[in-house]
Amino acid sequence: MLERNVETFLACDSDYDTADIVLFGAPFDSTTSFRPGARFGPSAIRHESFGLETYSPYQDRDLADCAVFDSGDLELCFGSPERALSDIQARTETILSDGKLPLLLGGEHLVTLGAVRAAVQRYPDLHIVHFDAHADLRDDYLGAGLSHACVMRRCWELTGDGRIHQFAIRSGDREEFRFARRHTDLHPYRLDDVAPLADCLREDRTPVYLTIDLDCLDPGVFPGTGTPEAGGVFFPQLLEAITALASCNIVAADVNELAPMLDPTGASTATACKVVRELLLALSD
Repeated sequence: MLERNVETFLACDSDYDTADIVLFGAPFDSTTSFRPGARFGPSAIRHESFGLETYSPYQDRDLADCAVFDSGDLELCFGSPERALSDIQARTETILSDGKLPLLLGGEHLVTLGAVRAAVQRYPDLHIVHFDAHADLRDDYLGAGLSHACVMRRCWELTGDGRIHQFAIRSGDREEFRFARRHTDLHPYRLDDVAPLADCLREDRTPVYLTIDLDCLDPGVFPGTGTPEAGGVFFPQLLEAITALASCNIVAADVNELAPMLDPTGASTATACKVVRELLLALSD
């Protein structure tokens, strides 16, 4: 039995036993390759969520009607990515084994690997839908295989070819794009092809892990991230993609790479909160 966090994300105050979705944070950014600060993302999203209404006019739904439990942030070992990933995996396994959907708040994107390890053990035919500015397909970054620049490569080692679907990608080295064309389902620059993919995944009842790196958003509207990349999508396009996937068999999800102190206006944190609210409502559908 997990205990509810003292400060919860907006309206996520259900009891664990009755909750359908369990929120938890992974405040880890020890492999960040450019600007650090994503470790502060989960607590900022939780704290600033009270600036939002529980009601979404986009989906005509209210978080107050949803059964979501917020278990707070994990206490992770910053000196060991593998130990941090093991803790994330263990928390995800607990939530999945109790028949609930885990929603992980990062932290840098490497945290996704811990949750995917748990999900793929339970669902061997898992597919991953990946929204990001970066391919994250390097085999190593400066000699380290556990890096946020390598997270999708490590996930591919678990899923194999054709089960990672990448959208809005607009950055990576030449070898990453060559690798993607051979081994993943790559849709660069935009989110336009999410709806057709969702139709296929829905029809087959394919188990899906959804990972949203918030730097898929254009830095003009989301500068508060460690590796901003020009040419991104905007909130309406991201919301449309999330809602298109809502009726798929999403078994776990995450939102990551908010570095709140890199945007002193608070606009990036407010956007991240809204993405999390809309994702929670879509997953509760």
